[in-house]
Amino acid sequence: MSEEPFAARAKLIEKQKYFQSIQKHTYLKGPMDKVTSVAIPLALAGASLFLIGRGIYNLSYGIGKKE
Repeated sequence: MSEEPFAARAKLIEKQKYFQSIQKHTYLKGPMDKVTSVAIPLALAGASLFLIGRGIYNLSYGIGKKE
């Protein structure tokens, strides 16, 4: 009595073909990978640069000081 393999062989071969095509980097292969690998870090970097710039502007002109 032998166990069945963990994943179906045909499904495994299909996934291997999908991930072994070399046109793109492996972290950008899936359909939603561009969102998690590119868009979210760019949004965080943009927001942090905006907040740093706003803080420097406020410090320069003395805006938002507490008396």
